[in-house]
Amino acid sequence: MSAAAAATMEAMAPTRERTPYAVAARQLLRDTLFDAARDELQQRAWADITMADIARAAGVSRQTLYKEFGTRDEFSAAFVIREGERFLDAVEAAVREHLDDPSTAVAAALEVFLTTAGEDPLMRILLSDDGTGGMLPLVTTQSMPVVTWASARLAAVMRDGWPHASEHDAQLLAETLVRLAISYVTVPKGAPRATARDAAALLGPYIERALEGGAPRA
Repeated sequence: MSAAAAATMEAMAPTRERTPYAVAARQLLRDTLFDAARDELQQRAWADITMADIARAAGVSRQTLYKEFGTRDEFSAAFVIREGERFLDAVEAAVREHLDDPSTAVAAALEVFLTTAGEDPLMRILLSDDGTGGMLPLVTTQSMPVVTWASARLAAVMRDGWPHASEHDAQLLAETLVRLAISYVTVPKGAPRATARDAAALLGPYIERALEGGAPRA
């Protein structure tokens, strides 16, 4: 095939949507920094890890790290959200598998979250933190950005799966479940399945009314 013919065929082929270089490069930088922070956490407590340590492990300058995230707290929140994405992907899948039964969907979602959290190395570090390691506050007392983000994503899944649910009810239930999950992860009690089943049973009446479009009682 001649070069001209090849060029013509390429021009006629469907155009694939490409990620702009600047966007791809920034995402690669952020992923590299997050991976470096995760690696550092395998070796020592979060309280002992500096921004300089993370930058060095990632192979970038400290100025680059600060330019991307601003402060250590902002980096911390973004890091926890990145890790949380993996959990919420699994939680969302569990919800969508049980759209015909809201209570079962909530129980399945909580079980997946608690089981995954208990098996993940980073979460095991968090669970072993007695408050001195510096990691625990990221998902407890300093967790508002994480709670807001996770609640918004879960509420969106609920509104999509149960269109009769009001935005208010979906948001209220999502935030309650996120806070409940964080509480159980940081202070675990019992097996994930039993914990999830008990939580779903407790919230069952509200879940049924809210997600099926009824009017939940105050």
